[in-house]
Amino acid sequence: FRRVLFRSKLRSKSYGLTVVQPFTITVPQAELDDLRLRLARTRWPDSGAGGWRDGTDLAYLRDVVAYWRDAYDWRRAESRLNEVPQVRVDCGALGIHALHIRGRGPSPLPLVITHGWPGSVVEMLKIAPRLADPTAYGGNAIDAFDLVIPSLPGYGFSDRPQSGGTEPRVIARMWLQLMSALGYERFGAQGGDWGAAVSVELALAAPGRLAGVHLNLMPRWYLPSPQDMSDASPEELAFFDDRAHWVATEGAYASVHSTKPQSLAYGLNDSPAGLAAWILEKFHTWSDCGGDIESVFSRDDLLTNVSIYWHTQTIGSSIRLYRERNLRLPAPLATKPDVPFGFAAFPKELGHAPRRLIERVLRLERYEVMPRGGHFAALEQPDLLAAEIRTFFRPYR
Repeated sequence: FRRVLFRSKLRSKSYGLTVVQPFTITVPQAELDDLRLRLARTRWPDSGAGGWRDGTDLAYLRDVVAYWRDAYDWRRAESRLNEVPQVRVDCGALGIHALHIRGRGPSPLPLVITHGWPGSVVEMLKIAPRLADPTAYGGNAIDAFDLVIPSLPGYGFSDRPQSGGTEPRVIARMWLQLMSALGYERFGAQGGDWGAAVSVELALAAPGRLAGVHLNLMPRWYLPSPQDMSDASPEELAFFDDRAHWVATEGAYASVHSTKPQSLAYGLNDSPAGLAAWILEKFHTWSDCGGDIESVFSRDDLLTNVSIYWHTQTIGSSIRLYRERNLRLPAPLATKPDVPFGFAAFPKELGHAPRRLIERVLRLERYEVMPRGGHFAALEQPDLLAAEIRTFFRPYR
């Protein structure tokens, strides 16, 4: 099935001992027909009076499902994705899919950008051209990047882990192999959500290969706890209070993912409407959309992201990453990795850590408070984030 679904039509290339194989997305028509039938047969639940406060709004989801069934054009989205150069690389036991976009400039800096959950490489389609070809967007060619944008293991077009243990430290080692396979020994890293965790792990695993790391979220497990800080500032204490409130009011999804992902996977892998509800609620709640999800994201972009999870059947393997990390939580960083870090604090992110707190564990060289944007910054505010990434990396090229 996967050989048919994700077949390559181009010759492979070999860099050293690792084969890099060009990649083309092709979803069989039978899959699209099956999806349409499942959407038409959705059994709708009752709706409470809370609207989006109770989860995904029923009226909105019914409208989206009807659009997905009758108007959304996967073939158009597939063609758009296939316009971007893509590769598959065997990294250990898993094949990793990545967008690979060459920069336009005198000396593009290689940059690996890692997405998170419930995202995919679709998140990066707007920011990628702004980084690879900055002159086309009012920038300078000296700031161009060669971009490597992988699908996390168990997400989208990368292989699904068949055993336990695949968590950010392991993924970072895969990325080192991926970058070597593509011919890059020195490079930068960028990410939010799981991409932030993988980027920090890259700095810990191979600081000598990293030109710098830019984050738009600081994973909580690397930070000290309030009990470990005798000199915690009021701003730091407020951050921990806000984080505790967020976990109590918004963190149920992560608790399920971290403890019983398999039980949830049965329903989400079988019901496209259920899958859309689970994912779209996060795009609504975590973004800077003012309650109107489609004021920030196009409906087609939202459904392309959901469709990737559906057609690759990776919702179960994607949420299992929470379980794998929960079983292997690292201790807070005791020694700062010898790599410069930059941080973009978007106002609607899931509680962004204050500068002083991040400086306790990372060599933070730049901390910029952004005027707008949320968790999906690359898709919400590609111009703002691209400009910030270019500015951060300029001294480290």
